[in-house]
Amino acid sequence: MYGCAKMAALAAAAILMASAVGAFQAAPAVRGRRGIISTSTSAPSASSSALAATWSNGQAIQEYKDFLATGKSELEKEDDGPSVIVKCADPSNVNPLTDAINALGSGDDVILKPNEPLPPSLGGRESYPIYITVPPFELKGFIQNLSDEWKARAEDFVFFSGGKICGVVEPTLREFGMCRDAMTQVVVGFSTPPPGSGLGGVAKKPECLACNIGADAQGDEKWAGESQACGKWNGALASRLEGNGIRCKSGFYREWRRAMWERALYDAVWNLVGGVREEPTDHWDVAAYYDMEASDMMWELANGLRGGLAVTLIYGFEDRLFSIAEMRGKDEPCELSDAMFDHQINIFPGQCKMLKEYCNYAKDERGLLQTANVPPVPTQLSELPSPVRQGNLRADGVI
Repeated sequence: MYGCAKMAALAAAAILMASAVGAFQAAPAVRGRRGIISTSTSAPSASSSALAATWSNGQAIQEYKDFLATGKSELEKEDDGPSVIVKCADPSNVNPLTDAINALGSGDDVILKPNEPLPPSLGGRESYPIYITVPPFELKGFIQNLSDEWKARAEDFVFFSGGKICGVVEPTLREFGMCRDAMTQVVVGFSTPPPGSGLGGVAKKPECLACNIGADAQGDEKWAGESQACGKWNGALASRLEGNGIRCKSGFYREWRRAMWERALYDAVWNLVGGVREEPTDHWDVAAYYDMEASDMMWELANGLRGGLAVTLIYGFEDRLFSIAEMRGKDEPCELSDAMFDHQINIFPGQCKMLKEYCNYAKDERGLLQTANVPPVPTQLSELPSPVRQGNLRADGVI
């Protein structure tokens, strides 16, 4: 009797353990309006997200210690004023973000190419914002080639993330030690009209893309997709945007980073899930017809962020992202860009099995991402560190 009970308990424990690592998880498939159009033929792989979430990551603790060391409990806000806007050195490469930031100013900004002499003062201030509007795939070269004059002004730089134009620049900034509380960073929650789209051939003024999604339990308004800023010049940027009817939330770097990765989740998932379709698909279509695929991929990536980058997205992120697609996604095409692949899609830690399956389908079957370095679909446990494979799965005590 005791032996049977013991065997049953062991069997139940084995099933629970297998479920925890995803042994019974079906291989994701690319689902469409006409049914399944692509299915993985590889063996079901153990999900890295459950394991990654349990690995110790001291980054979040260290960031919190750094925050406490500043002794600041409230944001310091600088006023807006004349600023420098840095455009691409190549005149043929016009970034709509450059015109957007200029259009939001008062007409007294100075537009410069990288390493051109900086004004000694603007608007009576020796310190002023320097908006970096070069594309993310040019950002590393821009930072590497900074002159001494520009390096000395690095604390005044303002970097942008979010959307098809700005993508994710955190890996580049982190490489140069520029991801910190004092550095000004912005999540773009406004439109970036193409040059010449306004009356008289001038740039059309950006519009707010924030979505009011109702009230919370306390009766306060809930918003999705709003601009967010952190760092030294967060107040100046917020003032510039709000003066043009664009919502902007200011916060400390730790809070801003969670909002940035939430936006990165939307940009990657919606463009990838919709971009592999044979028929033209916009963001609203993804929310309406491919919601299960988008939700599955979002949670896979969100779990990877928690384990790989110590980023836990704010509660309700799925509802906010679907609201953006439903309220702002009509006629917003789902697009996959080779140039932006490493700044919009190939940016998430962990195995990202579903994301990589879609990327390989896009390249092999749809003829997209032909010049992008698309990573292969991971096989079972292939991307887990070897000590974890040996130590956790061997019974002889050898690690």
